[in-house]
Amino acid sequence: MKQAILGAFVALALVSVGLFWWQGRAQVEQGAPPPIAEPVQMDEPEIPVADPQDMAGPAPPEASELTREQRRFFRYDRNRDLRITRNEMLSSRTAAFRKLDKDGNNLLTFEEWAVRTVDRFESADADGDAELTQAEFATTAPIRRAGNSRCRC
Repeated sequence: MKQAILGAFVALALVSVGLFWWQGRAQVEQGAPPPIAEPVQMDEPEIPVADPQDMAGPAPPEASELTREQRRFFRYDRNRDLRITRNEMLSSRTAAFRKLDKDGNNLLTFEEWAVRTVDRFESADADGDAELTQAEFATTAPIRRAGNSRCRC
């Protein structure tokens, strides 16, 4: 027990001596005069001067014309290693998935997947009984455009 107390006392004394020495050293350096600056030679200009009229930069790289299929490929190939990984292929679908995942749990329930149909059903269900009458169902019919019936695909 005596050795532990003696060891703690000696350690405390050494820390105190080191702390006082460090503070005394800092005060000495604080009062020291600043170092003498070397004289600057005025013979040479401080900023180099260049004549840009004689300078020519490298030629810009030529843009190659990509085919339609190459542009489509590079939309998926994010790191441009000329290979499409599964993650690169699926990365374009994450925004659409996030829109469908209403509760944000990274799982799609049937209702979340069929959100447009569910919204359409709920807007047509006027009385809120979770059943559509014939009159309510008639409101879900697509609106037909009058005139040209040709497809504009």
